[in-house]
Amino acid sequence: MIHLYKYGRIQTLRQPLGDLLAAALPRDERFDAVTPVPLHWRRQWHRGFNQSELLAREIARRCGIPVVNALKRVRATLTQAGLSNTGRRRNVTKAFQCRRGARWVRRIEGKRILLIDDVMTTGSTAASCALALKRAGAVRVALLTIARVDRRMDGLRDRASHSTAGGTS
Repeated sequence: MIHLYKYGRIQTLRQPLGDLLAAALPRDERFDAVTPVPLHWRRQWHRGFNQSELLAREIARRCGIPVVNALKRVRATLTQAGLSNTGRRRNVTKAFQCRRGARWVRRIEGKRILLIDDVMTTGSTAASCALALKRAGAVRVALLTIARVDRRMDGLRDRASHSTAGGTS
């Protein structure tokens, strides 16, 4: 579903995916604003939309809190898919900043921010975004994603392919 939403451009999937996000939302926490992980303008132009922003709007509507597009991607990055953990961290280092100006500072400073992304693999993107938000004065940043990739399976697949590649029985 996530792949169809993101790459198949089936934007109507934001509602059922929003249902999954809403079900995972911590009930004992309160947030002042919802912020999506931004795409670089070229990637957003190519895709036609920011999947995280649509999900953020869905959650914000359900919770009655504002969406604040406080983050901007200040440099284009490679697609995270296919990169190693180290490569992912390096790829997004200093890729995000908070927007400047008093209006943006007021919307972030002292606030509890719910950061929305579609998938978390290593957490590198989320960590980079959270750091930018904290530097802008957010008191708390929590992440909510539809899915989390279990990278531990990569090692199991690698070991399995090596043991069968040698022809042992």
